[in-house]
Amino acid sequence: PARNRNQNPSGLGRAIINRKVKDAHRAERSGLFSVDLDTNRLKSVTQERDLDEFLNTAELAGTDFTAERRNVKVINQTTLSHNANPYLLTPAEEEKVIKKQNENAARLRVPRRPPWKKSMKHEELDLNERTAFLEWRRNLAQLQETDNMLLTPFERNIEVWRQLWRVLERSHLVVQIVDARNPLRFRCKDLEDYVRDVEGNEGESGSGPGKRTNMLLINKADLLTLKQRQYWADYFEKEGIPFAFYSAATVAAIQLARREAAEALQLAADTAAEKTRSEPESEDEGEEENGDEHEEPEAPEDSDDSEEDEADDGSYFSAEEDGEEDQDPRTKILSVDELEALFLRMAPNLGEFRDSSGKAPERLVLGLVGYPNVGKSSTINSLLGEKKVSVSATPGKTKHFQTINLSDTIVLCDCPGLVFPQFAATKAELVCDGVLPIDQLREYTGPVALIARRIPQKVLETIYGLSIKIISVEERGTGKVRPEDFLQAYAIARGFTRAGQGNPDEARAARHILKDYVNGKLLYCNPPPSIPEEEFNDEMHEQQLELYATKKKAPLTRVGKNADTYVTPDLPSFGPVNNMSQKSRNVDESFFQNQGLSSRPFTAGSKANGKEVSRVLLYPNQVMVADDGTPRGLEERIKAMADIRDQGTGKKGHKKAKRVKHRSGRGYD
Repeated sequence: PARNRNQNPSGLGRAIINRKVKDAHRAERSGLFSVDLDTNRLKSVTQERDLDEFLNTAELAGTDFTAERRNVKVINQTTLSHNANPYLLTPAEEEKVIKKQNENAARLRVPRRPPWKKSMKHEELDLNERTAFLEWRRNLAQLQETDNMLLTPFERNIEVWRQLWRVLERSHLVVQIVDARNPLRFRCKDLEDYVRDVEGNEGESGSGPGKRTNMLLINKADLLTLKQRQYWADYFEKEGIPFAFYSAATVAAIQLARREAAEALQLAADTAAEKTRSEPESEDEGEEENGDEHEEPEAPEDSDDSEEDEADDGSYFSAEEDGEEDQDPRTKILSVDELEALFLRMAPNLGEFRDSSGKAPERLVLGLVGYPNVGKSSTINSLLGEKKVSVSATPGKTKHFQTINLSDTIVLCDCPGLVFPQFAATKAELVCDGVLPIDQLREYTGPVALIARRIPQKVLETIYGLSIKIISVEERGTGKVRPEDFLQAYAIARGFTRAGQGNPDEARAARHILKDYVNGKLLYCNPPPSIPEEEFNDEMHEQQLELYATKKKAPLTRVGKNADTYVTPDLPSFGPVNNMSQKSRNVDESFFQNQGLSSRPFTAGSKANGKEVSRVLLYPNQVMVADDGTPRGLEERIKAMADIRDQGTGKKGHKKAKRVKHRSGRGYD
């Protein structure tokens, strides 16, 4: 039978949803408070196509436009460099770019929140913020287009910057977390000035002068040697920057080891107690008379404590470094308790942050700010001792700021990872620093070439067990590691091949190498200004060579020796001959292998049969003396003249090569 028409097609559920949407729109227009309905608004945007950037800028400005198909102009993009790799700069070009960046450093700023009052409506505040953000975007565009300055991909979403503004207004002490391998790359100097300019206890305009303080937390400090930490400590102390060395990974490993040791100790105690209860009462009385066996379970507890102390000190640093760290407290990698005490010492006086009722805050609000993937969430987890914040290897995991109670006196405020606008020589530096995601990378030769330039060939070959082919200057090469040779050697060693002909998959190899570099397996640390790179990293490279000294060599080819296409790989030779090209080595090997060492030259051709010759013998007077200068007798002269006549008379000297029928594909290599 036909169904009757539903008199209420919307239904109760749909009516409730419509009511919620209308209430949200009404609240958004009221100006009293705002609700974010679209979660995609907080999506981090660091790179845009030209058309998307133009449309988003027009939407941000609130302008309308019409497009016309006329006045078309084609712009030829020019490369910054003309060297072999267009994605890198030569040392001279890099020095020139750095000089120009220092001259324009004051023009590179962080977007400020415009002055606001609590009496302002939401629409007015939103319009002012968008206008100020658009003006900031225009200044950066002018810096790029007019002055030809290359900037890093920076955050272009205003919603993400609003998260930073909220964190700065809530915080009393703002801590910038930077990567120890390149602290200056991840440090935003203008952010420190902005923190001092935030007014009052809530950031409201006219509520009082700035009272907030800054601090630099150098995370992943376990990747630095003691000598490298001393260099950075001298630099930061000279610049007047408060700093501290910390390692979230080391603290997390120590905490995990302690928990496992405590669980093992508890398990041993429970097992001993259960065994004791299961024994007869008579045996228990006999054991009580001895009085010594019950004291034995206390010994493992002391030994475990001592082992934990040894693990805390010796698992990550040598005893020599620990002794030197005690002499210089600036280079010490702080523990959790020491870091919390330092936060309280560096914090401003909370009595200056009184609210309208005159009440001072009871706890210190600590704002954590930094680039994506520098370890903000890992630092919080290590401070808490358990996982409270989601951690990911992909930059930009945290999407909104989070407030976490660390203790009775400290509250943590975690800000999403922000890519601040900074000058950069190439985009390859950002990839190697872990700012840009590696899995979304399309051009990989530039970052790999930068790794090959920073890390010596011997270290690369030792860590991966490779034999990288080098093209010498004689063969119109550079004599250094090229990115394509490095990628091919790595792909062949790991068996990474493309579909079809089975060529090495260089893109996949590049992703693995770049992730090893970002994670610290391929370790390189940028030095402070005025410190040579070789001097700064020599000790660290020596430690890596000792660590991977027993690394097994990887195969040089994946083709079987019995295959028709097998070609014997060119094994690198060691010693002074290693500097020669392959062409020169082939000439030397063919000369010394086909012919033995002799004091006489050899004659070519079928008549002479490769005999030694010292002088030409054509006339009778030339046989009077032997080759060594001694006079010959009559019989010797007659014999020598007979040999000359035999050489002059003979069969036809030129012959065609005998035709050989090939049965297989062998021999065509």
